[in-house]
Amino acid sequence: MPLPSSNLEPNTSAQENASTTDDISANMLNSMEEVNVSQWEASAEAAGSRRQKKHVAFEDKPKNKPKDRSKAKDSEDDDPASLLRQHEALLKQKRRRPKTLAFVPRMSSLGRRLSDADGEEPKPTPPPPKKAGPVSWRDLPQKRQLFILTMARLSEPITQTSLQAYMFYQLKSFDPSLPASTISAQAGILQGCFTGAQFLTAMLWGRAADADWGGRKRVLLMGLFGTCVSAIGFGFSRSFLQAAIFRFVGGILNGNVGVIRTMVSEIIKEKKYQSRAFLLLPMCFNIGVIIGPVLGGLLADPVGSYPSVFGDNSFFGGKDGVWWMKHWPYALPNLISAILLFSAAAAVFFGLEETLETLRDKPDLGLRIAHSISDLFRRILNRRNPQYTVVHDEDLDTPGLESYDLESRTPTTPIAPATPLTPLSVARRSRQKLPFRRIFTSNVLFTLLSHFLLAFHIGTFNILWFIFLSTPRFDPTAPFPPSHIQQSLPFNFTGGLGMPPRSVGFAMAVLGMIGITLQLAVYPRVNALLGTLRSYRTFLCLFPLTYFLTPYLAVVPSSSTPPAQASGLLIWLALGGVLFIQVLGRTFALPANTILVNNCSPHPSVLGTIHGIAQSVSSASRTVGPVLGGWLYGVGLQKGVVGGVWWGLAGMAMVGWVASGWVFEGDGHEIWLEGEKDEGAEGR
Repeated sequence: MPLPSSNLEPNTSAQENASTTDDISANMLNSMEEVNVSQWEASAEAAGSRRQKKHVAFEDKPKNKPKDRSKAKDSEDDDPASLLRQHEALLKQKRRRPKTLAFVPRMSSLGRRLSDADGEEPKPTPPPPKKAGPVSWRDLPQKRQLFILTMARLSEPITQTSLQAYMFYQLKSFDPSLPASTISAQAGILQGCFTGAQFLTAMLWGRAADADWGGRKRVLLMGLFGTCVSAIGFGFSRSFLQAAIFRFVGGILNGNVGVIRTMVSEIIKEKKYQSRAFLLLPMCFNIGVIIGPVLGGLLADPVGSYPSVFGDNSFFGGKDGVWWMKHWPYALPNLISAILLFSAAAAVFFGLEETLETLRDKPDLGLRIAHSISDLFRRILNRRNPQYTVVHDEDLDTPGLESYDLESRTPTTPIAPATPLTPLSVARRSRQKLPFRRIFTSNVLFTLLSHFLLAFHIGTFNILWFIFLSTPRFDPTAPFPPSHIQQSLPFNFTGGLGMPPRSVGFAMAVLGMIGITLQLAVYPRVNALLGTLRSYRTFLCLFPLTYFLTPYLAVVPSSSTPPAQASGLLIWLALGGVLFIQVLGRTFALPANTILVNNCSPHPSVLGTIHGIAQSVSSASRTVGPVLGGWLYGVGLQKGVVGGVWWGLAGMAMVGWVASGWVFEGDGHEIWLEGEKDEGAEGR
């Protein structure tokens, strides 16, 4: 069927324009070639005439006459190499195209030939994107939310490490007749009560954090309040049984480690920020290790440590001293810890946003109260300074959106326009959850195994370290055991360092100061160079060396004689060297292990469950490890071989290093449920 004439006219016109463009291009190319050839011939003739003139002038030129610069220039033009360069320049000029006209139209596109003929310039090619530099702390998004989570995480290690500075002496106060071997076993049991209770409930708290009736924020608040009650009860305990009960209650109500890790991973979703964001958690531990032991060492038994302030006839105590401090000598540091925990809980309640996707857009009572309080202060300030006015909810263009939502949800980085959610996609988002039976993939199992072994030897070291520092030194005049008369290297020796709570607190603070320095100065560069998995495997090999060397601190020469505490330059240099190796390994292993656990999650809907399971696994290892380690440490003291438990711990660390070879870094979404890929394609 023939087409209408009106439809043929544009095609005919386009063909005429194309042929006209081809004719113009061909004519101009031919004319340009003729001009270039004629120019080259003219220049060659001129060069030949100049050569003849130069020859004649050279014969008649006197010897002492100065050289003429114009003639020297002519001689350079006559050089064959110079003529060749001129010829190449003319050829390049012939090939060069003007910017406003395409002499050789491209046959691949009729529209492009027409646009070139009209004088339009082609669009320049954009430069390649610059390679992003290393991520700094200031680049982290959602700094306010990360700060609140950091406060919540920091309050707990301060509380836990504060106990370790005086736990040996508090247990001794319950029954002064007990030997050091029994007290070390009791210390391991107290640590096991807390972590054992966590093992029983951590996975349940993780499931509650993933549920719509729970959420991350509520579980975190419950853990902070539970730990607060536990600290107060432990400080006012008068027997070993009471102390064990309150430690057990604190463990049951605390699932915060897994919840905080989950919230950090949901706030920081880009992998380039993860190494920095997850470093905040072990950094909080190191800060807690600095503050907690010093706080506990300085505030433990205030009547005995500061008799002129709290004792009899003192400034605060009066005639009989401060009664409750004399009756509960270890309550004061626990009260300070409870205040810190309550402050962190208040910050979470009033400032932290819910990160669970199905609860993210629901009203939050704490944020509403915080908004009302801030609005009240704004009104008061605006009355004094009338140039500012309060913007009320009814003045907003978006109906139903409250002002605290605008404040708290303002993005710190540009966000691409989101695709509108349909009711079907919203319902699918809330329903699509991976069944529990499909959680345990091979990578999840190997990652949890490596996590178990790492938590086992680090948790055991933490409990044995302060016991070893507090254990009395070996005294040849009163040996224990009686059959152990003298120390014999390399294996047959016993005793500790005999440090009081203050010195124990300072020694623990040294560990934290080394850790925080390495995390700020060394970790970012080395981790960026090696990557998460390689740095994890590399620095795991430092732990066996640390545990092998630790018991030999008992035989380092001291400036004081037993039973006085070990002191002197050599003691502190050896102690600092051992701690440096241990903290160096921990600085890289703990953040990397947290990232690997986070990324091994097979589906985003079970991320909280994965962290809950990981905390249960960690709690199990930190229950078995300290209890078993404390018992073996007591057996070693009785047998005169204090290093036995340390060398066994070194063997466990070697097994953990070998097990890390089976771990690989996932992407957090290994399993795709039905319809998720199609939904993701529609979103893109």
